[in-house]
Amino acid sequence: MSDKKIRIIGVPIDLGQSQRGVDMGPSAIRYAGLSARLRKLGWQLHDEGNLYVPVRDSLPCETCAEFLDAIQRVCQAAYDVAAETVALGEIPLFLGGDHSLAIGTIGGVTNNEPAGVIWVDAHADANTPDTSPSGNIHGMPVAALLGEGFPELVDIGRPGAKLRPQDIVMIGLRDLDGGEKRWLKEQGIRAYTMRDIDERGMAAVARETLAYLAGHPRLHLSLDMDALDPDFTPGVGTPVPGGLSYREAQLLMEIVADSGKLAAADIVEINPILDQRNHSAAIAVELAASLFGKSIL
Repeated sequence: MSDKKIRIIGVPIDLGQSQRGVDMGPSAIRYAGLSARLRKLGWQLHDEGNLYVPVRDSLPCETCAEFLDAIQRVCQAAYDVAAETVALGEIPLFLGGDHSLAIGTIGGVTNNEPAGVIWVDAHADANTPDTSPSGNIHGMPVAALLGEGFPELVDIGRPGAKLRPQDIVMIGLRDLDGGEKRWLKEQGIRAYTMRDIDERGMAAVARETLAYLAGHPRLHLSLDMDALDPDFTPGVGTPVPGGLSYREAQLLMEIVADSGKLAAADIVEINPILDQRNHSAAIAVELAASLFGKSIL
């Protein structure tokens, strides 16, 4: 029985991308039985409900960049609740929504002290307004967290960068823009592509990740469900072929859980419109269970 509490916070934001539907992600994950699954593992839970996100159609905007003010307000709210939850000794579990929310969640988790970040995603999400081919803000959170991009996003919660390059490890990359490739190399960010996982296996990648972040007493895992292969989890915001298998993703969650350092998590980019009978959300619940201590024996 855990003496720590998980606080579940929904962030139904779909303002950072053009594909509609990820605003329904928090409900889909809840409907798939998240709370019951975590309680069965012995966790104390408090579901905070959803942060307020304006309905996309109510805003006088057409492009993601035009939603900047609304995204800033949502991420500021996420920052505030993340900082408050961590200060109370609880673990915030954020349900998305698109991955732009991580600007606020990771910022808030690192409000008082640093944390290592494990970014599990098909994409690096490391574009800036100058490098992004699409202008989609859900492709910019990593750059913003490292201090580059729209000042309105970089300065959420507190001025400037929230992470250093050595604070983050990326796992599962397979769809990068040219500007992102150059930027990741220039920053020296540790990144494991699908080729690395194919050649070396998830166990080696996961253990190297923990060794690399060993100086961080706390970890924040940010899981974009498009890291998994869309043949298995089709209901995601931006599906890309050739992703993680279910067992590879689950093994990563199990190894992170074994570290005892998990302090916060995001599960993002579930899109029920593209899903089949809420299957992808059910997989998200199983991965969350592994991340919070489910074991085979």
